[in-house]
Amino acid sequence: MKEELLKGLSEEQIAKIKDCKSQEDLLKVAKEEGIELTDEQLAAVSGGACTTPHCPNCGASDYDKEWFFYSAFDTGYKYTCRKCGNKWVK
Repeated sequence: MKEELLKGLSEEQIAKIKDCKSQEDLLKVAKEEGIELTDEQLAAVSGGACTTPHCPNCGASDYDKEWFFYSAFDTGYKYTCRKCGNKWVK
């Protein structure tokens, strides 16, 4: 991990972020701690490319996410953009 990507965070925040096992864990910690992470920081911490969804209408990455069942054998997420209100499923 590139430590320079975590500049400005407290040692406690860095430790919490390094303990994350997935981007979802990372986003949860970031939200709880009030940390704004760039796509580059997300990719560096999670070990891969950023897969944060973006609103297909306005391109924003600020959204509400709700888990739901497509069927008994398939699940997914419903997203609602906080910027424009667009809703989509992924």
